[in-house]
Amino acid sequence: MRVPDWIDETRISYDAVAGSYADMLRGRLAEEPFQRGILGLFAELVRGGGPVADVGCGSGRITGFLAGVGLEVFGIDLSPVMVEVARRDLPGLRFEVGSMTALDLADGSLGGVLAWFSLIHVPDGEVPGVLAEFRRVLRPGGVVLIGFHAGAGVRHLTEGYGGHPMNVYVHRRSAAQVAGWLGEAGFTVEGELVHRPDPKTEGAFVFARR
Repeated sequence: MRVPDWIDETRISYDAVAGSYADMLRGRLAEEPFQRGILGLFAELVRGGGPVADVGCGSGRITGFLAGVGLEVFGIDLSPVMVEVARRDLPGLRFEVGSMTALDLADGSLGGVLAWFSLIHVPDGEVPGVLAEFRRVLRPGGVVLIGFHAGAGVRHLTEGYGGHPMNVYVHRRSAAQVAGWLGEAGFTVEGELVHRPDPKTEGAFVFARR
């Protein structure tokens, strides 16, 4: 089966920026109390429920945070170079190359799934399939947290993270839209939150349970 172009372009783009991405974001979570609080709530909801997958983990900074608060967590990323960086920076944790469109995980094997600003490059028509994968790998009662850029519209990103070339599309969505998709995928939505760190920026976070 042919891999869709958007998957190839996302992989190539993040391979190109992996080192700069890790350097630019390393330590940033320490300056973001809202995001730490949201991740802390996720940790409380999934604690004791089984392993947690950080899907689209990038350089592993969020995976490392969740491990630091006591979760049994591992990371999955489309970019092999990102996974190499994560393994280098966090050698005690597990990181794997994989796609959220076809997770190499057994049915009902996880207590939690985190998609932290990693669904943003997935086209609208592919999102239901990704959410079906998340539901498949979660145990009954398992929790998914999706973080994303709030708003509307699509932006074509041609460079980033130090000026390296990229070719990805960034999809902005409302919390209501993502919550609706989760409901259609068989989840029960338990919470929606919008964070406005400055007047021109919005991040949204949706919690749902299988």
